[in-house]
Amino acid sequence: MNSSPPTSVPPEPPILSFTFPNASMSVLRTAIRANMMCLPTTSDRRSNRVRLTRPEANRIGYALAERWTHGNHAFIVCTHVNTDSVHNHIIFNSTTLDCSRKYDDFLGSTFALRRLSHRLCLENGLPIIENAKQHSKTKYKHYGQWYDDKKAPSQRERLIAEIDAALNLKPADFDAFVALMEQAKYEFKRRGQAVSFRASGQKGFIRLSSLKDDDYTEGAIRERISGKRLVAPKGQAEPPKQNLLFDLQRCVVPKGTPGYDRWAAVFNLKQLAKTFNYLQENNLLDMETLNKKAQAAKDDFNNLSDAIKTADTRLKDISALQKHIGAYSKTKEVYTAYKKSGYNKKFLVEHEDQIAAHKAAKAFFDGYKSSHKLDKLPSMQSLKTEYAALAADKKKHYSQYHEKRNATQEILIIRDNAERLLGYNERQKGIIIEKDQR
Repeated sequence: MNSSPPTSVPPEPPILSFTFPNASMSVLRTAIRANMMCLPTTSDRRSNRVRLTRPEANRIGYALAERWTHGNHAFIVCTHVNTDSVHNHIIFNSTTLDCSRKYDDFLGSTFALRRLSHRLCLENGLPIIENAKQHSKTKYKHYGQWYDDKKAPSQRERLIAEIDAALNLKPADFDAFVALMEQAKYEFKRRGQAVSFRASGQKGFIRLSSLKDDDYTEGAIRERISGKRLVAPKGQAEPPKQNLLFDLQRCVVPKGTPGYDRWAAVFNLKQLAKTFNYLQENNLLDMETLNKKAQAAKDDFNNLSDAIKTADTRLKDISALQKHIGAYSKTKEVYTAYKKSGYNKKFLVEHEDQIAAHKAAKAFFDGYKSSHKLDKLPSMQSLKTEYAALAADKKKHYSQYHEKRNATQEILIIRDNAERLLGYNERQKGIIIEKDQR
């Protein structure tokens, strides 16, 4: 009996095959290059990975380049076919198709490109890497990581570490703290209100006020000794920020695998612990109180944001008005002479710029008085006074902006976590459905 030979699956054809004529290379040398790593390979052995074909990866890469360039730049998408990891290399020309302008890169473009890539992956039912690790696990390191590991701590860093070590011993007062620093071979000096330390063998003293950290001034150290100020030791990792609970019903990652189920359970347990601690520490023991506090924090932040925007708008108005008042004053004599000349054309040609600036200022004044319902323009001194007051208020608001924004984000995330954990949204949907059925 003849046995037929085993059939083998033919390899996938290359996605793109092209050559460049010499004439086009001068254009491509100025091209901007970007890479997009597209996820799992079709030959990946792990069952919990998404399988992505090479044509599909090329299609997603093409869509990424099309959206990023808005169709204004020529681009090429190359999909690697000789590796186990499916990924694209994208090259696009820095000059537009109509040769009218160049590609304008901007600060943070890599993050914008990453967000666009994530959006495309989610649109195509693919998972994304939320928090990619920036450090290599191999023996090879980038220069910044290698340099940080190799370099010795500076004198100021050593002083900060010794201050933390002395404060951890719980000195009774500032004099006891100074004694602990002297035991660590640090010389103490006071000149007026300035407090300085110098290590053994160090050339000069270091003032505490020059450490660029408000937690290490004399007043701050006294507060830390008395317990009025709590400071985390330097070098300690910051606690992770609150994250929304992972929505199991809408997850784009394949479900049912042991690895994924275990990860989702651990993730939700961590969020449950964070939410529970926050609610307990802030005495938010019922949903109504939590909703009121979340809404109050949101309204407070929105009011602060509106105040900053209003101040910005008014500051711009004042600046524009001051600019036109200055132009009007400088060109007043020229325009008066122009009127006395009977609007002479020769005089107009000789002083065209000043006369145009004078007319523009007068038109601005008419529009300003009409929009603000004023009979008379404010004086330059009153504008300067108002500008200084608004600038001071804006600076004060900005000092609270980031703190209130972070607090608002935190409590809104906590509220969302609590609603998901308690099934609050599902119960609300059930009540609405029951009312509709009645």
